[in-house]
Amino acid sequence: MFTDKANSIFKEVIEKYHVIDRVDQEFSNPYDSKSQVLEHLLYRKCWIDTVQWHYEDIIRDPEIDPVAALKLKRQIDASNQDRTDMVEYIDSYFLEEYKNVSPKSDATINTESPAWGVDRLSILALKVYHMHVETIREGATDAHKSACQKKLNVLLEQRVDLSTAIDTLLKDIENGDKYMKVYKQMKMYNDDELNPVLRGGK
Repeated sequence: MFTDKANSIFKEVIEKYHVIDRVDQEFSNPYDSKSQVLEHLLYRKCWIDTVQWHYEDIIRDPEIDPVAALKLKRQIDASNQDRTDMVEYIDSYFLEEYKNVSPKSDATINTESPAWGVDRLSILALKVYHMHVETIREGATDAHKSACQKKLNVLLEQRVDLSTAIDTLLKDIENGDKYMKVYKQMKMYNDDELNPVLRGGK
């Protein structure tokens, strides 16, 4: 199943990141961009999500220097754009993969594209990792660990359900029961022609 591969790669990414556990560490993709296209994209996607997860932790520091916070906000904005771009690259992969499939006359469209499901699966992998950490964190109370274990159980169940839904969607697309229709993201706040604040600076 596709999600078996995706979840395995996401686990690999998150564990690799936490060896050094710094947002500014060097990134290296172990999967070849030509011969292992999907794996390469999934690894890069989860790395972006993992770094951004920790950006979001840092910026919530109540003692953060305002200048540093502004710089970090810009990094988060750039990371969000990278994240969106990677989703579109993954959807492009699936569009190419199923380009020769003829949808059935009664085929329907899904509420989201496969890659946006993958986006949620990547974030879910981070939630699972960090919630597990809380269940074993030294110094945490037994009540805290117990509460986090209950949350972890829900997250693990959610991952099974989401993985099943993504695999089912891909199978339905492959069989012609569903069809893909991808809308490119039209974010306005990064565009200096569409954002009136940025446009006003010209």
